[in-house]
Amino acid sequence: MRLVGPSGEQVGIVPLAKALELAQEYDLDLVEVAANARPPVCKLMDYGKFKYESAMKAREARKNQAHTVIKEMKLRPKIDPHDYDTKKGHVVRFLKQGDKVKITIMFRGREQSRPELGYRLLQRLAEDVQDLGFVESNPKQDGRNMIMVLGPHKKKTEAMAEARQAQEARKAEAKAHPGRSQNAAEADADAEAPAEEPAEA
Repeated sequence: MRLVGPSGEQVGIVPLAKALELAQEYDLDLVEVAANARPPVCKLMDYGKFKYESAMKAREARKNQAHTVIKEMKLRPKIDPHDYDTKKGHVVRFLKQGDKVKITIMFRGREQSRPELGYRLLQRLAEDVQDLGFVESNPKQDGRNMIMVLGPHKKKTEAMAEARQAQEARKAEAKAHPGRSQNAAEADADAEAPAEEPAEA
C-alpha cells in the first residue's frame, strides 16, 4: 500500500505490517483513503478528530445555507387601517428576513366587480415597503383572488448574517450589563432612535 504520513508527507509503498507498526508508533489510526487506487492509499491520522472536524464543517455549511421561503399574507379589499398596519408590519418583517412575500387580496360577493380596489391596495403596500422589497410579480387576477409577489432587496444569506450579528451584539450587551432587563435595554434603544414621521393616509 501507498502510505501518507500524519502531516500529509509521502512515506512510500510499505507492507501492511509496517504501516500498522508505524500507526502504533505515532499512536494514530491507519485509514484507507483511496481503496480503488493501485496500490491502495492509506493515511496515518486521528480518525475520531477527523470525523469530528468533518461533522463541524458540514454543520457550519448547513447553518450558512439559505432556503428561499415564500411567505403568504392575505388581505381583504376593504381592510381596516389598523389591520392594514399590522399586516404591513408582517410583510416588513418577512422582507427584512430575506423572504419573498406573496400578497393575496380575497374578493367576496360584490367585491369581485371592483378589482381596482384590490389593485390600489397592492400598489399602496408595494410603495410602503419599497425600501425593503420590490414587486417581483405584478398584481394579477386569479379567480376570486388578486395576487402580487414582493421580493426582498437583501439576499437571505445577508439577512441571516445581520440577524446573527444583532443576536451576538445583544448577548454581549447582556453580559456587559447582567442586572439590566431586556425591556430596559429596548426602552433605551427606543429613546435613542429618531422619532418617525407620521405616515400619510
